[in-house]
Amino acid sequence: MNFALSALTAILLILSFPAVNWTWLAPVALTPLLIACARESAWRRRFVCGWLAGFLFWFGVCNWIQFVLEVHGGMGRWGGWGTFVLFSILKGLHCAIFAALAGVLIRTPWAIPAAAALWAGIERTHGPGGFAWLDLGNAGIDMPLLLRLVPFTGVYGLSFVFAMVACAVALLVLRRPLRQLTPLAALLLLFLVPKPSIDSNGSGQALLVQPNLDTEMQWTQTSLLRVERDLALLSRPSGSLETGPRFIIWPEAPAPFYPGEPAFRNYAESIARANRAYFLFGGVAYNSANAPLNSAFLLDPSGSMIARYDKIKLVPFGEYVPDIFWWVNRITKEAGDFAPGERVVDFPVPGHRIGAFICYESAFPDLVRQFAADGAELLVNLSNDGYFGHTAAREQHLELVRMRAAENRRWVLRATNDGITATVDPSGRVVYRAAPYQALASEVTYNYASTTTLYTRYGDWFAWGCLIVAIVLAVFHAQKKQPARA
Repeated sequence: MNFALSALTAILLILSFPAVNWTWLAPVALTPLLIACARESAWRRRFVCGWLAGFLFWFGVCNWIQFVLEVHGGMGRWGGWGTFVLFSILKGLHCAIFAALAGVLIRTPWAIPAAAALWAGIERTHGPGGFAWLDLGNAGIDMPLLLRLVPFTGVYGLSFVFAMVACAVALLVLRRPLRQLTPLAALLLLFLVPKPSIDSNGSGQALLVQPNLDTEMQWTQTSLLRVERDLALLSRPSGSLETGPRFIIWPEAPAPFYPGEPAFRNYAESIARANRAYFLFGGVAYNSANAPLNSAFLLDPSGSMIARYDKIKLVPFGEYVPDIFWWVNRITKEAGDFAPGERVVDFPVPGHRIGAFICYESAFPDLVRQFAADGAELLVNLSNDGYFGHTAAREQHLELVRMRAAENRRWVLRATNDGITATVDPSGRVVYRAAPYQALASEVTYNYASTTTLYTRYGDWFAWGCLIVAIVLAVFHAQKKQPARA
C-alpha cells in the first residue's frame, strides 16, 4: 500500500505539468506520499518509498531526455533508455531524503509547516545536485493569488504552499486532531499581499528571429552561407528604419556561429549596421585554455562589440558529460566539453541595461535573479529547443521562463531556434507567442523596469531557511524519540 501511495504521488506530480498540465492537482500531489510516510515507522522503508516517487516523477516528466540521447546523442534506443533510467534513479534520491525525514516531521504537532519547509528546502538542492528542472511551485504560474508570493520567496514559496495543503489533506485522512490544521490559517495572509499593477502594453520594440534550423543539419560552407542569407532577410524590420525596432535578437546559436572568425564577425556587424539596431545573438567563443564557451554577444548599431556573456550553467549531456555518465555522447558537435562562464554580465544600451540568460539557465532562479540584481531592466532568454523534438519539454521550458519573469518583475523576451519564441510580462503572463516549427521574425514590444523585488535582492533566503529549520526540527524530534540508555 505504501509503495502504491508513493507511485500515486509521482503520477499526480507528472499530471500537474505539461504535457497534461492539470495544475489543480499540484496542491494534493504530495498527499499520498505523506500518508505513506506517516504509516511507515522505519526510515529505510520511507527512504525507498520516497525514492520510488522521485524515480517515477523524473522518469515521467523528463522522458524527453531519452529522445534527446537516442536521436541527437546517437546512443540508439537501448543506450538512450539505459542512460535515462540511471539518471532517474539518481534524481529520485532527493525525494527519498524528503520521505525519510518527513516521516519524523508528520508525527509532530507542527507537521504542516515543517513538512512544507522540508519539501521547499529539498527542492533547492536539485541545482547543486546536478540537474534542475521543474519545481512543484511552477505549477502555480497561472494562479494569480499565489503568484503574489513569488517576488518575495521565489518559486519555492509556491512549493511551500502546495506542500502545506497536501500535508493538511494527509492529516485529515489520518484523522489527526483538527487543531493541527491551524497553520493553514496563515494562507489568508496572501490576500493582504498587494496585487501587482502591470501594463502589458510595452513601448520598446524588438525583433525576435526564429530561424527554424534543423539541429542535425550537416554544415558545409554552402549551407552556412544559405542560412546566413536567410537570417539576414529575417532580420529586416517590416517598417522603415526610422520607426522599426532598434533591437534585433537571435536565439542561442543554432548554427556554427564563431564571432571570433573574421568572416562571421563581418557578417554580424553588417546586420547591426544595415538595420541601425542593437544586435544580440548566440555564438561560440573560446576561453584562454581554448575551450568552447556558449556565449551571447551584443553589437551596437555601428557593429562594434559591446560585451559578451558566457553561459554559466551548462546542460548535462548537451554541453558536457558528468563523470558518472562517462560513456554518454554529448549532444553538441563542438570538439571537447564546453567550459562554464565565470560571471554574470549585463549589457549596456543607452539609458538601460539588459541581462541575457541562455537556454537551460532558466531552470536556475538564483542565477537569473542576479542579472536583475546587477541592474538589468530587461531579461532576454536565448534558447535552442530544437533538440527537444515535438515533446512537452518546450512547454515546460516556457513555464520556467515565465516564473523567472514573475520572480524579478521583469519583461522577458525569448528568442528560440524553432519555438517557443515568446514575450512574457512581469507577472509571468505570455503576451506574445510565435507559431513553432516555422522560420519567422516577430516584432514585439516590452518595457524596462528598474525596481527590484525582495527575491531579486536576497535570492533563495526562503528556501535555504526552510531547509535549515526542517532539518533541525527533524533531528530534534528524532533524538527526542530515542529511548534513554540504561
